[in-house]
Amino acid sequence: MSNLLQSIPEGRIDFAGQKLVDSISRIVLISAVVISFIAGFALQDVRVTFGLFGASTVLLSLVVLPPWPMFNQHPVKWLDSSSSAKGNGKGKEKAS
Repeated sequence: MSNLLQSIPEGRIDFAGQKLVDSISRIVLISAVVISFIAGFALQDVRVTFGLFGASTVLLSLVVLPPWPMFNQHPVKWLDSSSSAKGNGKGKEKAS
């Protein structure tokens, strides 16, 4: 439980999670624009248009802005810094 609470403020999501967030955002925003425009046009009220779009934007923000664990299911495995600092002799030239 404490590990989960510590990982939330870090805000880490993986590359697959970023792609998922992008897809969700595009679908929801395009749908919200279309639905808001149709509802506002049908009711002849700009407040309805902006109200629906604003509400959908707030709901979308609650879904995609926090780093939920579903956005970090494929974490990147980075190499240890100690292995790269020591090296294995590659890249070093011998002075002749």
